[in-house]
Amino acid sequence: MTTIPQTLEETIIQAQSALKVALDSGCNRITVDLVIPEIALKAQYLALEFAQLFKDEYGMGLKVLFPDTGAAALARREWGETEFIVTDIGSSRTPVDTKISETDQIFLVVSPSSVEVALVERLCNLADDRPVILLIPQLEDVSIVGIGYAARQLRERFISILESCYYIRPLENAVVLRSYPNLWQVWQQNEGEEEYQLIAEVSQKPLGEALDRILAGQNDEENNQNSAPSLGFFGSIKSFLKALNN
Repeated sequence: MTTIPQTLEETIIQAQSALKVALDSGCNRITVDLVIPEIALKAQYLALEFAQLFKDEYGMGLKVLFPDTGAAALARREWGETEFIVTDIGSSRTPVDTKISETDQIFLVVSPSSVEVALVERLCNLADDRPVILLIPQLEDVSIVGIGYAARQLRERFISILESCYYIRPLENAVVLRSYPNLWQVWQQNEGEEEYQLIAEVSQKPLGEALDRILAGQNDEENNQNSAPSLGFFGSIKSFLKALNN
């Protein structure tokens, strides 16, 4: 049974396991979301952890793409010689088409934002049936806040095809968790207690009013009545933020 991870390392292991299951199940447009304050500061570290997961199987067939040339250059300098390819996703001056080759087998896109969404969509089109993994993408403002015809088209054409294989989002006294192939879970911490209780499992990502209703005990979808306890998320979000700075 899925439990709340206690450390960043446990979170990575849990996410990697879910990613493997998703890939084995045939998913090829996948997101791995750690919706945690300041997580973008760990993008390079996370990228290497997930690249290590695939390097033995794919070698130079694995391509790790950063949002810009600076981030890609920094990663190459910090990592040294790698068994996989590290580059950037392109720009208006350098089309993403030039970043793709026939020998590429799997793509890991690191922390793409709404600025790069068109490039990511183009990459997915060029990749055909080759897997594309979006690691800690910053696309929620595109799919939720976006308004107008263009934003609706983007949701229907691209955002909607992405499979969230792993998602964790800490809230005040609650955690939203999805670990493929499980449903979306909402865990809640009772006042004065360290443990979290699984209070609901739902088929869609709980957001806004739907999440508020679940936390208020008004969920009418697939509740898990046999809730199991889990210790506090990383002890607390404060300790996790402290760990990020170490």
